[in-house]
Amino acid sequence: MGPDLRWPRATRGSAAADFALVSGLLVLVFLAVIQLAVAIHVRATLVASAAEGARTGAGAGRTLADGAQRTRSLICTALSADYAGDVQASYAVELGVRVVVVRVRAPLPLIGLVGPSGDLVVTAHAIVEQP
Repeated sequence: MGPDLRWPRATRGSAAADFALVSGLLVLVFLAVIQLAVAIHVRATLVASAAEGARTGAGAGRTLADGAQRTRSLICTALSADYAGDVQASYAVELGVRVVVVRVRAPLPLIGLVGPSGDLVVTAHAIVEQP
């Protein structure tokens, strides 16, 4: 007869324990990657909305209120009204050029799009057009 290829008695059932340990770790890593993707999505959406609002507010014949409202509208459409609560538009002079600055302060979700959150602040600038 050939050699006995069965597992020794002491190692029987260890595959189930190994699977439980490894799968728990993999689930944790997967959830962390998903959370990072959600945070990056929220930040990119806020940056794009602020930039569009700054361009709108800097247009000839437009006001700061137009830029702030456009920013809020885009954020509400893409994410939620919870993220559009603190939108501010102002004028500034940078390198001798008058610009519109749109600043958005929003929660950075730490657990999906709900749950506790930190603060995320983004700003966008656009050169004011002359009529």
